[in-house]
Amino acid sequence: MRKNLYLLGILCSTAMALHAQNPGSNHGNRFEQLGTMLQSPNMYRSASGAPGPKYWQQRADYEISAELDDNKQRLTGAETVTYFNNSPDPLTYIWLQLDENEHDPKSDNRSFDGSKISDKMSLRDIRGILPPTGDLGVKIVKVTDADGKPLPYTINQTMMRIDLPKTLMPGEKYRFKVDWWYNLSDRMVTGGRGGYEYFPEDKNYLYTITQWYPRLAVYSDFQGWQNKQFTGRGEFALTFGNFKVRLTVPADHIVGATGECRNYKEMLSPAQYQRWQQAQNSKEPIEVVTLDEAKKALQNKSGSRKTWVYEAQNVRDFALVSSRRLVWDAMAANVEGNKVMAMSYYGPEAYPLYRRYSTKVVAHTVKSYSSHTIPYPYPVAISVEAANGMEYPMICFNYGRADKDGTYSESTKNGMIGVIIHEVGHNFFPMIVNSDERQWSWMDEGLNTFCQFMAEQEWDNNFPSSRGPAHKIVDYMKMPKDQLEPIMTNSENIIQFGPNAYAKPATALNILRETVMGRELFDFAFREYARRWAFKHPTPADFFRTMEDASAVDLDWFWRGWFFSIEPVDISIDNVKWYNLNTKNPATNSQEAKAAYDRNMDHVARQRNKAAGVKFVVDQDTSLQDFYSKWNRFEVAPEDKAAYDQFYNNLAPAEKELYDSKKNFYEVTLSNAGGLVMPVILEWTFADGTKETDRISAYIWRKNENQVTKVFAKDKKVVALKLDPLRETADIDESNNSWPREAAPSRFDMFREGGAVRGASSGDNPMKKALNK
Repeated sequence: MRKNLYLLGILCSTAMALHAQNPGSNHGNRFEQLGTMLQSPNMYRSASGAPGPKYWQQRADYEISAELDDNKQRLTGAETVTYFNNSPDPLTYIWLQLDENEHDPKSDNRSFDGSKISDKMSLRDIRGILPPTGDLGVKIVKVTDADGKPLPYTINQTMMRIDLPKTLMPGEKYRFKVDWWYNLSDRMVTGGRGGYEYFPEDKNYLYTITQWYPRLAVYSDFQGWQNKQFTGRGEFALTFGNFKVRLTVPADHIVGATGECRNYKEMLSPAQYQRWQQAQNSKEPIEVVTLDEAKKALQNKSGSRKTWVYEAQNVRDFALVSSRRLVWDAMAANVEGNKVMAMSYYGPEAYPLYRRYSTKVVAHTVKSYSSHTIPYPYPVAISVEAANGMEYPMICFNYGRADKDGTYSESTKNGMIGVIIHEVGHNFFPMIVNSDERQWSWMDEGLNTFCQFMAEQEWDNNFPSSRGPAHKIVDYMKMPKDQLEPIMTNSENIIQFGPNAYAKPATALNILRETVMGRELFDFAFREYARRWAFKHPTPADFFRTMEDASAVDLDWFWRGWFFSIEPVDISIDNVKWYNLNTKNPATNSQEAKAAYDRNMDHVARQRNKAAGVKFVVDQDTSLQDFYSKWNRFEVAPEDKAAYDQFYNNLAPAEKELYDSKKNFYEVTLSNAGGLVMPVILEWTFADGTKETDRISAYIWRKNENQVTKVFAKDKKVVALKLDPLRETADIDESNNSWPREAAPSRFDMFREGGAVRGASSGDNPMKKALNK
């Protein structure tokens, strides 16, 4: 009972920490430290955010032989796995992932999502409503130990538990074997990350083989076995290891895969192998397999088979592409002194785009990411066009196809460049900095999208990045509360997955870099996080703590607001008051008094009477004029001037400087209408047309999180004040960001949905029109 009460106390304190430490107050909430919201430091994970002195992680090595049946669209494989128990825990069983079971008709993910009828339904939409059919999912043939003795196993949807014949003690390793097969799915209809795409015009297939072998789940210090089911969204938590893979495919297929091929000389023609050797030192992409060779292979299908041999060291996964309809180009990229082979594989329909851009974008990406994190450690980086967007170590699948006449739209080109940068960039997050995607999608998608934004902007200063700039997250952050959830939400429970897991964390990091911390402090801390956790398993707490530890910037308020809440940014300029220093100078006071008197006396009737030529009585009858009719009420008396001169001459030098400065003082009242505390950025426009910007730390809100008042001294008269002029804080309501208020136009768009495959150019485009002139 005591244990239960203790647990209840922890849960209650955590719930209070998530919401407020000082409920009902205007302070003591958003600036409190994260405390129990983060995991407690221990010997495995230090309070600094670095791995602890007793940090450990498991390892799994694979030897796999697999064969692709191009007639039945089936993959058959056998693997030998060596599992190293580096943990301090004795293990009586191990868990493997069978991710292809997401397509099994009996899997829960085939039924637990809601559905509805729309005015327009695609075949894929309708199949999502109909009861699942088809013989999909992994078929386990046998599971044995290294000597061939059967091992008991249990399959729970996408997870398989193998019961060990004896306890696997700390420091021991265990070898076992699994034989399996599965029917590849038509991913253009069924969905998912791997499978095949069929091209009816040439009756050929493009195979993207992913999540294809039974693979070890992660066993970690912070959660034990990661055994949350794969439902199609939250991606993968995987263990590092070494791979030796033999892939038997039709002899005219070209295979690209994770790692390095050990038998190119046997797999390629002499001309192709010679071009591969040339590419080793080329600064421009060389077609190892040319477009003409790919087109010829489409016409003359081979009946024989070949076995490609690949090896990869210290990777968390292995994926491949296989098809006879592939062009393959390659070039050598110098990445901080190391040679990386940047390569692309693509079909004829993608040639106009991929031949020009893909491999150079790959090279740029690994260089850009290396400069912001750690040097790229692998020997190759591959982009494959597959009307897709998915990442694996050293290889990724992207989109970007031209029209049949070879033209393409600008949006198709930019979309292709963006997705290649994103998917190649995933080599760093999470393929190297190996976070748990199943639990925290933002730790790979968000961090990667942030680095993608930097790489896009380094590629082209005019690149239309859709995620990263603060103002582009506004539409999401001002959605109804029931459509939002914190970034720290588990991936399966997110409604708006793209904005939440990709765009909002990327925006938050961009704001940290540009607005809160500054580039120098941020870049050092971000590189430190990548360095500390390369080839390891970080958690959010490790990231949060490292960013603070390496920068000496308290960011708990920022993590609390951006990652643990759904509050938006909406700071309002409520009021501006203008003050001048009373210098006690009778001449100045006299001028001000005259101006005030004239303003007070002036009114519409007075002006119109004068304009109408009204003859005033006191002007016609001069006997009515007395002393006050001619009295200069604003004349400075000699005794007043003498008293001021004496006062001024007795002032200290600093006081005289202030009196002579004629400064203008502006008292600005700001309210935090959105709730998310942020720095205050004010742009002042002066009467002479010049501008000046003040940047104030978010700490201005720490004693009153709802409203603050601050006075600013300016040498010149202010005619306008603007909050967040560069739109860098994601303020959801810019109508209250100006003084005096400015009206901003609003627009709406109408769009028509198309039916083309993802990333394919279709319809009219400027290139097509120019070609047809």
